[in-house]
Amino acid sequence: MENIALRTQNVAKYFHDPVTMQVLKNINLEVKKGEFVSIVGKSGCGKSTLLYVLSTMDTDYEGTLDINGRKVTGLSLNELAAIRNESIGFVFQFHYLLPDFTCLKNVMIPGLRLGKYAAKEVEERAYEKLKMFGVEDLALKRANRLSGGQQQRVAIARALINDPAIIMGDEPTGNLDSKNTGIVFDLFQRLSKEYNQTLITVTHDEDFAKKSDRIVEMADGEITNHGH
Repeated sequence: MENIALRTQNVAKYFHDPVTMQVLKNINLEVKKGEFVSIVGKSGCGKSTLLYVLSTMDTDYEGTLDINGRKVTGLSLNELAAIRNESIGFVFQFHYLLPDFTCLKNVMIPGLRLGKYAAKEVEERAYEKLKMFGVEDLALKRANRLSGGQQQRVAIARALINDPAIIMGDEPTGNLDSKNTGIVFDLFQRLSKEYNQTLITVTHDEDFAKKSDRIVEMADGEITNHGH
């Protein structure tokens, strides 16, 4: 039990507009700590919908979700926001950096929001994360001055600022060329191998998925292959 980072039991989800349609069916998924899992499947199979449920941002589902051994289904929005801030780091296809802020400030934001460390310490930690990915020399540059690959590295550093239990990526390389995709993959692999970080990524990129520890395949809202 101790080594399970995330578990769902019988998760189902419906969209009701304009007609009722089941988008997730009977999702039973377990991800171990330190595992790097890719979720794949055709467009519209429910991958991103599932990720939003796993990330606690979507609470309108049936079944249960446990993160780090704690049941999070049914918690209040405030409790969920606290869990997200502390336990989950996000990397999206679009980096969502604030363009007019420096890279350092961008990385610091979730850390300041968590309020666990003094601002000076958050700044030091942010700098350390940038250094981990070899972009510390960009710390004081405005985010809109960076290339796409650099921005995504800064976005990953931001996802790590609170040392989350799980990093979730929604098409994290969807906007990048093959060279930068390779760089981002290597960063993710390092996080899993060296830092025992758990990674769950939704991806269209077959090569990216193949190189991860495990591929979970989805079709029509169901997991068709757990990839063990």
